[in-house]
Amino acid sequence: MNQLRACRSVIVALLLTTLCGLFSALPVHAQPDFRRAVPPPGKALVFVFRVDREPLAAQVPVMVNKELIGELANGTFVAATVNPGQTQLRIGQRLVNTLSFVATADQSYFVRVEATASQTLVRTVAAPVSEPEGRRSLAQSRFVGVAPAVVIPSVVTPPVVAAPVAPPPVVTPPAAAPAVVAPVVVTPPVVAPAPPVEPAVVAVPPAIQPAAAPEVSTPTEPRRESAFVLIASAGTFKMANGNQMINTPQGTVQGTFDTTSKSVFGVEAEWRSRAGFAVGGEVFSYKNDLVTTAPIPNAQQEVLAFMVNGKYYFRAASWFYPFVGVGIGVAKATYTGGLTGDTTGLAYQGLAGMEFRFKPVGLYLQYKYLSSKTGDVGKEVNVGGSGILAGVSIIF
Repeated sequence: MNQLRACRSVIVALLLTTLCGLFSALPVHAQPDFRRAVPPPGKALVFVFRVDREPLAAQVPVMVNKELIGELANGTFVAATVNPGQTQLRIGQRLVNTLSFVATADQSYFVRVEATASQTLVRTVAAPVSEPEGRRSLAQSRFVGVAPAVVIPSVVTPPVVAAPVAPPPVVTPPAAAPAVVAPVVVTPPVVAPAPPVEPAVVAVPPAIQPAAAPEVSTPTEPRRESAFVLIASAGTFKMANGNQMINTPQGTVQGTFDTTSKSVFGVEAEWRSRAGFAVGGEVFSYKNDLVTTAPIPNAQQEVLAFMVNGKYYFRAASWFYPFVGVGIGVAKATYTGGLTGDTTGLAYQGLAGMEFRFKPVGLYLQYKYLSSKTGDVGKEVNVGGSGILAGVSIIF
């Protein structure tokens, strides 16, 4: 009886020892802080974070070496561990930015993404940044990757369970041995699930390693900073002064203009910056009938104004842009019919209007005030006035 009790005590001790070894061998999962992650030994770590100046709701997918690692909203980031060598990033869905660089082992790389509103699609701009700037942005961002930022293949040593099994043959009760030893024989299948090696998520200490500047290629679709635009418009124009004295070779005569102009049109070419400023040139033309006193027959005046304009477009919406502007140039008045010849003079103008942009075509509406006097000093003809024009803009 004493021998049987001793055997049972040994078996219980062996089971407790086995269970303790099993629990102590299980991998420990710690909650990682991906914002302070560093690359595993022999690997490189790539962080991609999004910061919008004007927050947009659209998601921006990020692919590293042709594999999707997550979709970025404003204020979020993703990360991926890559092997040293050529690395390619594809950012965006339909308007795609591509960055490629040669990754170096044990280095971290940081790429900032900004989403901007286009006419119909969301456009993204991606650029590499230094590690200090990248870490500062990560500290204010939220991780949204589909995989852990730092995946280190763990070298997990299988638990040693062979030693406890050896004693049973030495102390084996004659009658109860089959029933008592059976649990010991079943123990190895319980331990068997431990050997499969799973990637262990390791909490990374807050150490910042110096990163070499990556060799990053120019994005395939860079931010569009400017645009060239042609504008054609027509409308109404009215001279400010109808009754004027006209200087002719026959002398000075009283003239009466039909102030309502005919053939009113303009053509503009301008360069626009992304900030809203624009500068360009314009040719503006209109005609007025002139009735003179005898002996001068009636005539017609045609004015051509050559102007250099500066404007500023306010972005009220992605499709609606009010604007204001000024211009300066030269006006040339040409007379036909009872009067012949031409005169010139300084001209300046004020502009205000709006544009409805539906890329690459827009609808244009503007109010124009033109001031100009042509001819010799003291004998000038006031050819200025104001009008409203509508037209079409073509954006290149």
